[in-house]
Amino acid sequence: MNANLYALFESHFPQDRSACCIETHDGLFYSWGDVERATAKIANLLANLKLPKDSRIAVQVEKSPEALILYLATLRAGHVYLPLNTAYREAEIDYFINDAQPAVVVCSPKNFGWVSKIAFQSGTTHVFTLGDDRHGSLLTRAAHLPDTFETVEKGPDELAAILYTSGTTGRSKGVMLTHDNLASNAKVLRDYWRWQEGDVLLHALPLFHIHGLFVASHGALINGSKMIFLPKFDAAQVMRQLPRATVFMGVPTYYVRLLAEPEFGTNTCANMRLFVSGSAPLLLDTFEEFTRRTGHTILERYGMSETAMQTSNPCDGERIGGTVGLPLPGVAVRVVKSDGTPCGVGEIGDIQVKGPNVFKGYWRMPEKTSEEFTADGYFKTGDVGRVDDKGYLSIVGRSKDLIISGGYNVYPKEIESFIDELDDVVESAVIGVPHPDYGEAVTAVVVTKPDAAMSESDVIGALKLKIAGFKVPKRVHFVPDLPRNTMGKVQKNVLREQFKDA
Repeated sequence: MNANLYALFESHFPQDRSACCIETHDGLFYSWGDVERATAKIANLLANLKLPKDSRIAVQVEKSPEALILYLATLRAGHVYLPLNTAYREAEIDYFINDAQPAVVVCSPKNFGWVSKIAFQSGTTHVFTLGDDRHGSLLTRAAHLPDTFETVEKGPDELAAILYTSGTTGRSKGVMLTHDNLASNAKVLRDYWRWQEGDVLLHALPLFHIHGLFVASHGALINGSKMIFLPKFDAAQVMRQLPRATVFMGVPTYYVRLLAEPEFGTNTCANMRLFVSGSAPLLLDTFEEFTRRTGHTILERYGMSETAMQTSNPCDGERIGGTVGLPLPGVAVRVVKSDGTPCGVGEIGDIQVKGPNVFKGYWRMPEKTSEEFTADGYFKTGDVGRVDDKGYLSIVGRSKDLIISGGYNVYPKEIESFIDELDDVVESAVIGVPHPDYGEAVTAVVVTKPDAAMSESDVIGALKLKIAGFKVPKRVHFVPDLPRNTMGKVQKNVLREQFKDA
């Protein structure tokens, strides 16, 4: 049996291929047959390039149905999909391309100049463009190719995708996800969240992120459900489309912004079956206010690039605010003390996970991969949490100082390295502080050289030229010294307390 993830999805496409698979915000319709034929054309293009087996296909394009079709075509052709955040700038893309060594890079037409330069210098053979307006060299080249393609045979342990995530030290790591990692998670979530015939997904998430691509899109594809595609989250647009949908997935920021709309309430959500939240902690106030305003209880779940989804509040059982629910079927989750012994009920410790959803390892980092797994095969998530007497898991912190802002992971060490390169900067510390909209706001604390005339706008302006916008600090504070413990380690907990109301 072919373990190719595309083959799994195709087996669940509706028998009526003329039914709508994707409807765009501006009224375009893509049938399941359209998706089948379009993926075949792009898969044929990739096959004609005579790429090495398991070539990486790096993609940095705006959200569109064609972007999702490119992902599916990459799977179908037997290659490895590598999505890149559309906000990444030159220094970031340079690192990813040089590390992953993709055979093909696909970028937005507006970025072709600088992306192609980086790609060709790194040894990439082919660079195509794909716009969100159904134009670009990728579609032009694929247009005249056959619209049938025999999906490449893949084994369950072969790579389907690489997602780049960062550590708190060093550069980004490529998370290697297999066809079985993604297939097993899609099947479990389809059943656990009670996907049903007639469900319609309102898709407002980006496609370069595990939430939008591997949770939302996979859920609709494996259920043969229609998706209403929005190019990005817009509260007014979401409210207009919700009466036509039954399932919505978002980050906590989306729910905060919906609640800020005076007209949002029970009437807007009358047709809805399920609201899912993830990628960042959902505040209890938001959870309770949403239920009061709409009559719906948000289902919060917990996942990460390395594990896809690992816990979830139940669809049919009790959903407890402030928790991320129970381990998914087939997934083992434990909370342990620093010495590896199990924590008791309510006791805080390190979260570890094991199951078919857990990634194969970090791209070309065997030593780092070994470090992140226990002797008995559990992955160390780096998150800290506790389990209550009902078995529900709560996340209470992140042992590695990860900041989650608006659903995006931000790693302080990376930003600190850019700040420390600036003239007049002695050192810096980047922290997350509470923010009513983003959950956490990226905040920089900077020590400058004596008599330096550096301002907050100087730091922010310089960073905007180098890193993605969601990583740029919302505020910059200048201090004479950073607080340190007796071992010389910067005490970020002290800084978070000092600037928590900023």
